[in-house]
Amino acid sequence: MLLFTPGPTPVPEFVRVAMSEPTIHHRTPEFEEIFAKTRALLKEVIGLPEVLMLASSGSGAMEACVTSLCEKKLLSINSGKFGERFGKIARAFKIPNVEIKNPWDIPASLEQVIDALKANPEIDAFCIQACESAGGLRHSYEVLAKAVKEYNPEIMVIVDGITAMGVEPLDMTYVDALIGGSQKAFMLPPGLSIIGLSQKAVEKIQERDVGFYFNLKTELKNQVKNTTAWTAPTTIIIGLCAFLERAKEIGYDTIYHQTKARSLACDAAMEGIGLKIYPTIPALSMTCVYHEESDKIRKVLKNTYEVNIAGGQDDLKGKIFRINHMGMVGISEISWVVNAVELSLDMLGIRKFNGLANQIFMEQYFRVLKQ
Repeated sequence: MLLFTPGPTPVPEFVRVAMSEPTIHHRTPEFEEIFAKTRALLKEVIGLPEVLMLASSGSGAMEACVTSLCEKKLLSINSGKFGERFGKIARAFKIPNVEIKNPWDIPASLEQVIDALKANPEIDAFCIQACESAGGLRHSYEVLAKAVKEYNPEIMVIVDGITAMGVEPLDMTYVDALIGGSQKAFMLPPGLSIIGLSQKAVEKIQERDVGFYFNLKTELKNQVKNTTAWTAPTTIIIGLCAFLERAKEIGYDTIYHQTKARSLACDAAMEGIGLKIYPTIPALSMTCVYHEESDKIRKVLKNTYEVNIAGGQDDLKGKIFRINHMGMVGISEISWVVNAVELSLDMLGIRKFNGLANQIFMEQYFRVLKQ
């Protein structure tokens, strides 16, 4: 079965081999050495001065960032299930929240954000997704972050980069916290979240000192010494170290370029056979297609062609399917998926198969790759 959901992604053999070594204790010099190496490699990828690893899914890191960096009022963007989650976290901790809510295919606008800031001068934190994976939408987070900081440099900018980290180069110039997760572009099992931090965020965390398990001040105190406040997910961190070392050998510019080529080519292939790309601004991490027969297409893909892709949630349940592009994806595998989608349409009587999807995919992929 080919796993092409936008998380969890498949775990490569070299990562599985690294994680298959005998378990070591997290309070040992051996693990501290691995932890130190992983922290250094993550800092290179993220481009922020500090980084934390937490034994949680990405939602745990979202909670930690909201509680640690927002004291007065939160401004959050809701263009999908995960943007909605920032607001839910704020409400759970009784933090006042202003929410900009858009359809799941529409990104936040600069005007919406500035208007909200002007109407709510007490806002001290701004949360947004780089990629809203519920609908495959790319927010121009870097433009909005710059505008927020120009309006008030004291506002903490928190970016959920869970389905963007490791997919494309991310501009951290105006970002205070960048959130990532193990089960996406880093091709690991779920269970580890990552937070990159600016120096301003570090200072705010030290000042706030809130929470118990998700107290980022406590974690910083420990992780700068290459250990963790609580039990570390040692096996996943060992796998992450192996992945980051391999990625550095290949070169992140190469990985980013190949990911972009796969994503743009897959989008073009789907459109070429008459399917509609759902978001108005598609993220590179996935191809998200709108079709009323999406669940039937996914069922044929899984049962006949051994391809597992993701569907939609809430109002988009049964109306979209999502194909992953995160991580080191082989060209033969994504080519299989593109072919399988077209064959599935044929089986369902939607469109006759003629190989056009894969032809478009290959032409576009190598065209982008040569750029």
